[in-house]
Amino acid sequence: MDRRVFLMAASAAAWAAGPGGLRAQPRYPDRPITYVVPVAAGGGSDYVGRATTTLWGKALGATFVVENHGGGGGVIACQKTLRSAPDGYTLMQGYVATLGTSPATRTLPYDPIKDFTSIGMIGGTPNALIVDANLPVRNFREFVEFMKSGPHHNYGSAGAGSLTHLLMELLKLKLGLSIEHVAYKGIAPAINDLLGGQTQAMFPGLAAAVPHLTGGKVRAIAVTGEQRTAKYPDVPTFKELGVDGFDDILQWYGVSGPAGMDAGTVGVLNESLQKVLANPELEKLLEVEAIVPMAMTPAAFDAYVRKDLARWKKVAQEQSIKLDA
Repeated sequence: MDRRVFLMAASAAAWAAGPGGLRAQPRYPDRPITYVVPVAAGGGSDYVGRATTTLWGKALGATFVVENHGGGGGVIACQKTLRSAPDGYTLMQGYVATLGTSPATRTLPYDPIKDFTSIGMIGGTPNALIVDANLPVRNFREFVEFMKSGPHHNYGSAGAGSLTHLLMELLKLKLGLSIEHVAYKGIAPAINDLLGGQTQAMFPGLAAAVPHLTGGKVRAIAVTGEQRTAKYPDVPTFKELGVDGFDDILQWYGVSGPAGMDAGTVGVLNESLQKVLANPELEKLLEVEAIVPMAMTPAAFDAYVRKDLARWKKVAQEQSIKLDA
């Protein structure tokens, strides 16, 4: 071996060994990352996860393997995630149900705060207060008057303890309404009964309402969020209508990992996620679900989750909603 080759080999060996002769830690990530989605394949949450990780993988220089773990209202996915090694190779798409409304209304085998590490927000979509288009209700004032006009009005939800349930309960608290709750197994049957006249109002995410708004079968009265949605600029926010407490309520999606993750790894993930959220390509993909990207630091996302959980716990307590068997 000549001198030049020897020196090159020695230099490479020293680089690999690092200070003190110890081998350097491998670059993160150096293998595929499992991305747990807490719903079955094919739904809106699954679409969000696959759209995000497709572009995130390119930005991070890694392969994301999406695993769908539906069932138990997200409990199975949460348990899989919290039991995984906190090395950055198992992440979960936490969202308003798994980290907010479900823990607020049920006793679950995980703590939505202590058992997870916040990575960052993906984005959110507003919820729309909608009514059957056949009702004599065209604005918020008429909605309130109609709902107070008799004892037999009701509203549908995607299920007891869902965001669509707790949102209306919050509105009832704010306005002093007495509307009966009818829980369905999913958003589709709830909307079907609204269209059929069995219920009079609902609070779905905007994406679920769009087809029926477009067809003129339902009417949007107001939307949650800080500003009007570009898709329906004529529909006011609750803040504009003088009803507080709805500005930061969204159907949101974020990324979490197991508790105890290294701050450096979290930083790498958050920085690359924020880069992807600024990509117009992802913005266009998320528009399909009416989701607006919302880049946040890990600390900001953690604070958002804590505030959302506290809000729904308060509503559940004040409305006596406890869904444990």
